Amino acid sequence: MTRTAVSTADAPQAIGPYSQGIASGGLVFCSGQLGLDPATGQVVEGGVVAQAERALGNLRAVLAAAGCTFADVVKTTVYLADISDFPAVNEIYATFMTEPAPARATFAVGALPKGGLVEIEAIAVHPGR
Repeated sequence: MTRTAVSTADAPQAIGPYSQGIASGGLVFCSGQLGLDPATGQVVEGGVVAQAERALGNLRAVLAAAGCTFADVVKTTVYLADISDFPAVNEIYATFMTEPAPARATFAVGALPKGGLVEIEAIAVHPGR
């Protein structure tokens, strides 16, 4: 099975030994995206709402680089530094997803890289396969 890296300058560059995404077997696996400004690599200001919007914007850019959109996403995982942010993140998340909404899991975690408040990853089915 062939694995192809997915990369775009429209999302933050990886901050470790991983790819922004991997396409393989008609699927696209997007690494978790934080609310980082792609130009600076720094967490955006404005709290969890601004970070969720930026994380989803970054995820959209990685999906686009793979030839996908949110309509192709079948599964997401949301990581929150504080589970009490669930309603606010859920509200922003709903504005990005198309119906039917993808399957999803949401977890509270002890900490996220760079002091982030939210991280979101996705799996998509490439529309051409």
